[in-house]
Amino acid sequence: MTAAIELSHVEKSFGDKRAVRDLSLSVPRGALYGIIGPNGAGKSTTLRMMLSILFPDSGSIRVLGGSALAAKDRIGYLPEERGVYRKMKVGDFLLHMAVLKGMARAQARNEVTRWLERMGLGDTFGKRCEELSKGMQQKVQYIAAVIQQPELLILDEPFSGLDPVNMRLLRELILEQHASGTTVLFSTHVMFQAEQLCEHIVMIHNGEKVLDDPLAAIRARHTPRALDFEPLDAAVDVQTALRAVPGIERMTREEGRWRLDFSPDVDVPAMVQAVAARVAPARLELVRPSLEDVFVGIATAHGGNNDAATQGAA
Repeated sequence: MTAAIELSHVEKSFGDKRAVRDLSLSVPRGALYGIIGPNGAGKSTTLRMMLSILFPDSGSIRVLGGSALAAKDRIGYLPEERGVYRKMKVGDFLLHMAVLKGMARAQARNEVTRWLERMGLGDTFGKRCEELSKGMQQKVQYIAAVIQQPELLILDEPFSGLDPVNMRLLRELILEQHASGTTVLFSTHVMFQAEQLCEHIVMIHNGEKVLDDPLAAIRARHTPRALDFEPLDAAVDVQTALRAVPGIERMTREEGRWRLDFSPDVDVPAMVQAVAARVAPARLELVRPSLEDVFVGIATAHGGNNDAATQGAA
């Protein structure tokens, strides 16, 4: 089976500014991929080339076995720059988008009604889009992206501007799309969102791909740096009890729990046993570096500042 997305040695410049540099990438069908990196790293430019909104200066791109233009009715897209037809009524806007994607009008109306109810927007069918809050408009745009049940769903900074309740709702909906067989690709500069959702991570820095691995493999390569520790007896003097444990560099208390940071060369199993022997734990968990920690380390190794950000590339 062909990949959902295939990029081979793709380059894109704006004037003398290189936004994307020799980028090759293969996204299998049915996968859930996250493209992460700071603002200006080249993520949005890459997504727009996949969608044939922009065209590469060199290299090749295939989407669902051909060009994005040929597959446009099989692709759902939520752009970073939110935009609904502000003067149109919500129901009319969604009907229009569904029909453009090839749905019969009667089916489209049923789906629009169902999705608006699902999103808590059941009373907005007859309202103008401009009457909705930004968060509500974003939910409407998400409906427009998925209403035809696309084979490929591309989301650019999908959580931007949402409150925690709606972030959780959108996360559940994305996972639901993935579970149904849809290939999902989304970009974000907020690393923990990718950790919560993705099974595979692609990192872009200064327009270059610097990491392309399953999340599980990334985590396995980076050894734990700390323990999240909660004593069984809240009154125990943890600092005194653990002061003599070799390898602990710092102890920090946060909301009844302790974070025990240790040196890179420590014998982790021996230290865990020593901590548990001195203070009975209610909870003890190894803490691995976050994706943000991993990215900062990679970015530093590749030259520090994100040139693309200073150059204005998306």
